[in-house]
Amino acid sequence: MSPSRVPPSSLSALALSLGEPAGIGPDIALLAWENRIELDLPAFFITGDPELLTARAARLGVPAVIRECVPEDAVRLFADVVPVVPAGPRVTAEPGVPDTSSGPAAKAAIDTAVRLVQAGRAAAVVTNPIAKAVLYADGFAFPGHTEYLAHLAGDPPPRPVMMIWSPELAVIPATIHIPVADISRRLTRELLVETGRIAAHDLRERFGIAHPRLAFCGLNPHAGEQGTIGREDEEITRPAIEALRHEGIDARGPFPADTLFHAKARAGYDVVIGAYHDQVLAPVKTLAFDRAVNVTLGLPFVRTSPDHGTAFDIAGTGRADPSSLVEALRLARRLADVDARNRAAAEPELAIAGRLA
Repeated sequence: MSPSRVPPSSLSALALSLGEPAGIGPDIALLAWENRIELDLPAFFITGDPELLTARAARLGVPAVIRECVPEDAVRLFADVVPVVPAGPRVTAEPGVPDTSSGPAAKAAIDTAVRLVQAGRAAAVVTNPIAKAVLYADGFAFPGHTEYLAHLAGDPPPRPVMMIWSPELAVIPATIHIPVADISRRLTRELLVETGRIAAHDLRERFGIAHPRLAFCGLNPHAGEQGTIGREDEEITRPAIEALRHEGIDARGPFPADTLFHAKARAGYDVVIGAYHDQVLAPVKTLAFDRAVNVTLGLPFVRTSPDHGTAFDIAGTGRADPSSLVEALRLARRLADVDARNRAAAEPELAIAGRLA
């Protein structure tokens, strides 16, 4: 492919945030880089503390040279060194033992990665796992990564949607990190319609699925059994599906959750939208625990993440598995290149529209 035909984002590396520095984020980043050739990984740079990464590489026995750089040099450097864009304070936390440097370091790494993507200096954001309790102790005012990324994306912030994607199954929980007792109160027709719209848009525009098929889980056993086991599926979920179908979106259901995830059922849809977190995350983690990727839909930039936590108990031991991060990097590259092609295709149309205005 000649340089003129390379998607613009292919000329930029991915921005990978450090994550919780006392967790396995630094480990899996270094282990992925160590196997970059055999894995055919896209180029990335890490935002965070270079000294921490140097110390962690030595601890893990990863023969890596950590090189501070500007984002524009990362693609060139990636074959030989671990490119790092410094961000945040010097980390004093040891593996498995977060301290007062952890929260500021994790937050600064995210901020820097997003800022560089927004400035066109990186292709996409890939985030390593954070420890919410550590961030909360430092005054972090957001439920998690997803909401904070939406805050950074603009004012007013876009509505973010969390999708867990794998080759076997893609799922979206309509409600996320809330108590089970609050689900039926927080589940609304408007929430499901908006979630469906965003899912259909991003599956079409970024994943290249021309006519996305959305399958909705019922909240109640047997999807409510026509209202005899709870009214939510008849009064909330079904009207939301009908509204989406009226807009031309292929929305289906509500289906009983206990029959929606076997192989034959999965062939009939592109994503499942469930009522709550564990309803849909348990099946995808059962099917693809090491390969599932967290993707944030609805943002003006691409963001992916490994679908696991900080694993403090194995940080610094070399036992962390980088498979989910590897898939997150690959998917981020793929989606960023689609985004770039879409932008490039839209530029002539926008120019014509501007001249006609």
